[in-house]
Amino acid sequence: MKAQSTSIDPKTPMKNSSHSVPPKLVSSSYSPSPSRTIYSDRFIPCRSSSNFALFDLPSSSNNASSSDDSNSAYNTLLKTALFGPECVGGANAFNQLTPEKATASGKFSHNASNISQISPPNCNIFKYKIETRKPFPSLLPFGFDDQLPGVSPNRTKAPRKVPRSPYKVLDAPALRDDFYLNLVDWSSQNVLAVGLSNCVYLWHASSSKVVKLCDLGIDDSVCSVGWAQHGTHLAIGTSNGKLELWDASRCKRIRTMDGHRLRVGALAWSSYLLSSGSRDKSILQRDTRTQEDYVSKLNGHKSEVCGLKWSYDNRELASGGNDNRLLVWNQHSTQPVLKYCEHTAAVKAIAWSPHLHGLLASGGGTADRCIRFWNTNTNSQLACMDTGSQVCNLVWSKNVNELVSTHGYSQNQIIVWRYPTMSKLATLTGHTYRVLYLAMSPDGQTIVTGAGDETLRFWNVFPSPKSQNTESQIGSLSLGRTLIR
Repeated sequence: MKAQSTSIDPKTPMKNSSHSVPPKLVSSSYSPSPSRTIYSDRFIPCRSSSNFALFDLPSSSNNASSSDDSNSAYNTLLKTALFGPECVGGANAFNQLTPEKATASGKFSHNASNISQISPPNCNIFKYKIETRKPFPSLLPFGFDDQLPGVSPNRTKAPRKVPRSPYKVLDAPALRDDFYLNLVDWSSQNVLAVGLSNCVYLWHASSSKVVKLCDLGIDDSVCSVGWAQHGTHLAIGTSNGKLELWDASRCKRIRTMDGHRLRVGALAWSSYLLSSGSRDKSILQRDTRTQEDYVSKLNGHKSEVCGLKWSYDNRELASGGNDNRLLVWNQHSTQPVLKYCEHTAAVKAIAWSPHLHGLLASGGGTADRCIRFWNTNTNSQLACMDTGSQVCNLVWSKNVNELVSTHGYSQNQIIVWRYPTMSKLATLTGHTYRVLYLAMSPDGQTIVTGAGDETLRFWNVFPSPKSQNTESQIGSLSLGRTLIR
């Protein structure tokens, strides 16, 4: 934040109260122009125009004969009128000068009846105005639109420009058009993993190099991919209910874990703990450091689990299902600690806020079309936004308090929202099918979207963490269309 500099206007007259103007420069008939503004750096009271009648005190000629009590009364009342009762001898100072107490104590008894005629202390003698500063944006988990009655608008910033076109497009043949799958994820090492039919491909963002990681064979297919929070380990969920763990740096499979009876469409990492959600309605918690396939089983959904996200502090797991439910689990529970049933369609889109603890966003499918915000600390719904189309994915910016949603029927658009007002910063179009897949780059500036039109599109939507006004230049030198396999 730049410090404000002060400049001196050469036209502005400068006064110095400690030096008088030399007599030879001013004639005896000199008088200031009535239209000229007089500038001063301090207030100098004019005692000749002071209204001493307000205090029923004698004129200045009789001040010498006034008693010490009268002077004390005048000083105290003047301070009270100027600064308020709390600034004069504590909060009870003015109460001590009320007529009743003054009479009882014997102080000011000779003019106690006149004291009651004095204006209340909140009516200051000298009226002045100061610049009214607008309030800072609300720190509540959810704010309200400025047009709502009775709500004071916050200071608004100029809308940030978001490029309306993707800076890169990758062809992704056989990218499935299935709402319940999660086939795209971007690692902390800047590598994009994409599940295409029965294969997984890796796209290295730094070099645009494409590597085929694995082929599951004709009897199996990829249903989900999920990178570990740190490192090069990639989890792959399959249509046969298996979970494979790969070391992407060596293109080597580390292990295969069982436990699900049907396809594994959702994955979420929390340090060494890997959560998997399946069409068999269960969630399995797997500790990758142990030999067991899973350490606990979570039952709460009545249909396929299609959304899983751990909170940023790794304390809470949110799950969404085709039963229209959003459930929240803690690290040690086998039953959900919170249940939200307000959605009227499948809940795949889930995002935890990295800025406010306990703030959770979820999106509903075609019959719902709403983004809902929850406070898991107080177990309450904060707000609901009808987007007008199927909500397929949500992700929160790490750099600014904004989030992006991708949509299916019937708009197939990508929307960037400013939170908490939920005003639209940009609406991005280009996909011709439902935008089912979404991932964010490790620097938080770029998102990649995937759709049934078999394309992956890269968009610069968020500012950099250091300069929120500087547009991202990631990928600006690699414009064009490339085949991912």
